[in-house]
Amino acid sequence: MFKVLDIAGSAMNAQMVRLNTTASNMANADSVATTEAEAYRAKQPVFAALLQETANAAAGVQVTGIVESQAPVIKRYEPGNPMADADGYVFGSNVNEVEEMANMISASRSFQNNSEVFNTSKDLMMRTLQLGR
Repeated sequence: MFKVLDIAGSAMNAQMVRLNTTASNMANADSVATTEAEAYRAKQPVFAALLQETANAAAGVQVTGIVESQAPVIKRYEPGNPMADADGYVFGSNVNEVEEMANMISASRSFQNNSEVFNTSKDLMMRTLQLGR
């Protein structure tokens, strides 16, 4: 029964990483750089299921890493910008704000659902313990 708490807790942790990554992407959505290599690229966490060694059953979620988007960065002509290169271009991030907002909503709902699973499991355990009184 305690495995439910471990699974819900690991899923909540994974969704917190997703929320923090999305917040970082949104904070850098309008940033510009002098070169394409310096431009901010959107980041996404990579999740993997943790398996129990004995039964090959799910035992939680882990974040295996954070990858950068391979989408092209935006090149804009802004000759008055102090970050502009010799030709007057700046390089913006490749963050898609609409996609990031959808990620944020999805992550917060997933966190909320796992929180409810955690609390319901805890309440059921407490009621089971009270049966012995």
